Amino acid sequence: MAPDGRKPRGKATADEALLIALACGATIPKAAAETGIAVRTVQRRLADPAFQARLRQVRGEFLERAGGALVAASMRSVQTLLSLQEAAQPPAVRLGAARAVLELGMRVREVVDLEGRLAALEAALAERQQGKNG
Repeated sequence: MAPDGRKPRGKATADEALLIALACGATIPKAAAETGIAVRTVQRRLADPAFQARLRQVRGEFLERAGGALVAASMRSVQTLLSLQEAAQPPAVRLGAARAVLELGMRVREVVDLEGRLAALEAALAERQQGKNG
């Protein structure tokens, strides 16, 4: 601890705080204020390609975590939709739930199909590239 009771903040620690603020959507002035870094320093850091790459990485990690949380919550959502299709529900509610289940099921199937097709294309392209280089 510093004599004034604050934790010491080196450049690496300040950069991490800045990365988090920017990755969470803070503007340059807001990120500067949140981290205690001068606006001009934030601008200089953002001009640095290595800092930009790290910022993209941090944003990607945050998006992965958010995606994971959504996937985990999706099972409860599916259970809710299925419970809304039970006979005890009013017909309009059951119809809405049925439409949602069908629509979402089709979208999921399309995404899974496209992911498989894309993976096959990427594998074929990699094999083709390897054949040219080998």
